[in-house]
Amino acid sequence: MSTAERKAREKEALKSLILKGAKKLFIEKGIDQTTIRNIADEIDYSVGTVYVYFKDKNAILHDLHSIGFHELGGYFKGLFAILDPMERLKEMGRVYIKFAMENQEMYDLMFNLKAPMEFLESSEEGGWNEGVETFGSVKTTVEQCMEKGHFKGHLAEPLSFMIWSMVHGMCSLEIRQRTKGVKFSKPESILFDGYKEYVKMIGKL
Repeated sequence: MSTAERKAREKEALKSLILKGAKKLFIEKGIDQTTIRNIADEIDYSVGTVYVYFKDKNAILHDLHSIGFHELGGYFKGLFAILDPMERLKEMGRVYIKFAMENQEMYDLMFNLKAPMEFLESSEEGGWNEGVETFGSVKTTVEQCMEKGHFKGHLAEPLSFMIWSMVHGMCSLEIRQRTKGVKFSKPESILFDGYKEYVKMIGKL
């Protein structure tokens, strides 16, 4: 291995270490309580070292949010092995909910917090590629459902947006504990019960 290759690997390893430390802290303490200083302390490096790799906390949070989307996108890609698009669409929702519930802080970062978007607005990276890819998986599946005769009279893009928004809204209400104060008869299962009702509904379209 050349010196240049070794240095490149060391840089990637340190960058990954910073991201790992940041993720651990924001899961344990919350994003507001995670700072460049305590990230540096967590990984036993100086604050200056962290700034070599990331210009600010928003840049770190953006990279973490991209890692979350990569994981979710991997699950979605695997679902394309389901040839029936309607069954795939139903399973997408289940996978999405499962991901959100098992990764609540990451989900909040990916979809609800401003930091990653503020980073994009201040950089030259352009659009929200992660969101485009996630929405693309849903839209492609909806279009394939239409080709099979489902959703007659509907438009693919706004319908896909509605489906994504509905499942996202359910997850966000649960994560933010808004379902706890509504006095549902079964608050512990309302998220999944609600999704079952959605599945029954789209199965008729």
